[in-house]
Amino acid sequence: MTTVLEYGHIERVRIHYDDLDAMGIVHNARYALLLERALTAYWEERGFSFADGRPTLPDSFHAVVEFTIGYRLPIRGTGDVAIHFWLDSFGRTSGVYGFRITSADGTTTHAEGRRTIVRLDPDTMRPTPWTQAARDVAASLIKPALPGPEEAA
Repeated sequence: MTTVLEYGHIERVRIHYDDLDAMGIVHNARYALLLERALTAYWEERGFSFADGRPTLPDSFHAVVEFTIGYRLPIRGTGDVAIHFWLDSFGRTSGVYGFRITSADGTTTHAEGRRTIVRLDPDTMRPTPWTQAARDVAASLIKPALPGPEEAA
């Protein structure tokens, strides 16, 4: 099945045996890790990573300030899943991701949620603005706003 993507990005992530709990389903705490793996792969391919214990670009230094997830249907076993993620907003110092964790073919939603990050200055640990390089990459992830009632008419 081919997935038509209207916004954001889809990254395939492998479920390993050690991601499973005693019931043979993915442990609830692993869902955040699956999203983290997908986001890391996406940004790393675009030059934002860590080497020798240091960020390759300053925007890699950020912290999660909020994470919410709703579990819909357990992932039962190993194999690939699809992580669909996008940015609902990308402000001066923060970004809000939306995400969906689905079956590899995209037909079953296992979980969905939001993840908010803030870019930090490594010396002060205070919020600091994103660089233009991060803004350029983030632009391709922004979910288009839905038309308002007056625009839909």
